[in-house]
Amino acid sequence: MFITFAVKQRQVKKKDQTLSKSRITGSYVTLVISISLVLFLLGLLGLVLLNAHGLSRYFRESLSFSVMLDENVREADIRMLQKDLDAKVYVKSTKYISKEEAAFKLKEDLGEDFVDFLGYNPLSPTIDVFLYAGYTHPDSVAKIEKYILEYPIVKEVYYQESLLYLINENVRKISLFLLVMSFFLLIIALTIINNTIRLSVYSKRFLIRTMQLVGATRAFIRKPFLVRSAIHGLIAALIAMILILSLIYLIESEYLFLISYQGISSLILLGVIIIALGIIISVISSYFSVNKYLSMPEDKLYI
Repeated sequence: MFITFAVKQRQVKKKDQTLSKSRITGSYVTLVISISLVLFLLGLLGLVLLNAHGLSRYFRESLSFSVMLDENVREADIRMLQKDLDAKVYVKSTKYISKEEAAFKLKEDLGEDFVDFLGYNPLSPTIDVFLYAGYTHPDSVAKIEKYILEYPIVKEVYYQESLLYLINENVRKISLFLLVMSFFLLIIALTIINNTIRLSVYSKRFLIRTMQLVGATRAFIRKPFLVRSAIHGLIAALIAMILILSLIYLIESEYLFLISYQGISSLILLGVIIIALGIIISVISSYFSVNKYLSMPEDKLYI
């Protein structure tokens, strides 16, 4: 009779331990999933920021202005001007277009030979100049235009000033909007992760008090919580990066070149930032949550 009772007690105790372990495991899984989803959203925003910068630079550097030359200019003078422009720090590249090439392109656009109709080629030889993104601001372009016009063989400098201004203005507005969104999303992420970890630590508040009663120091009590939080933050960050890479792969396979990220180095940088955020936020939240229950009076632990 006594043996049967002891066996039943052992079975009940074992069942309770299994149930307790499953609950703890479930809470850890929920915690990791919550943090990984938040980090996934932050990573997506970081990806958008990286692409916004790359696309902005691409559009800026795709704009060119045309240097109209005199019709009777010598080929040697043109090459000298082009070589001088290529040597400037603000010039990405130049392209010389002769009168004949310009006439051929215009003929293709119009669908008829205007040279035969007019009896002569009215177009001038030009040099298309492409600038680096940092020098595409209207003020910078105006200074470059003034410099180029000092050449005797240059007749006119033409560029779409309104389009240049529109691109710069939109880039500024979009950058400001993304920065504001990043700030708010980071605050939301901090709040969600902090609350999730506080709930996790809350379930261990009696364990913390028991360790205090047996004489454990604050640092000794905090250590396993901080280590566990760092591991959870790392796992959550890795899951978030896997989700981001999977999303990039799916989008690239369906819509090639829709996402234009800055090579593997930018993705590595994004991954390092996400991992660092996951670990740092988790550890800091755990630190303050554990400290809260270390300093809490015993009667308030039951509230």
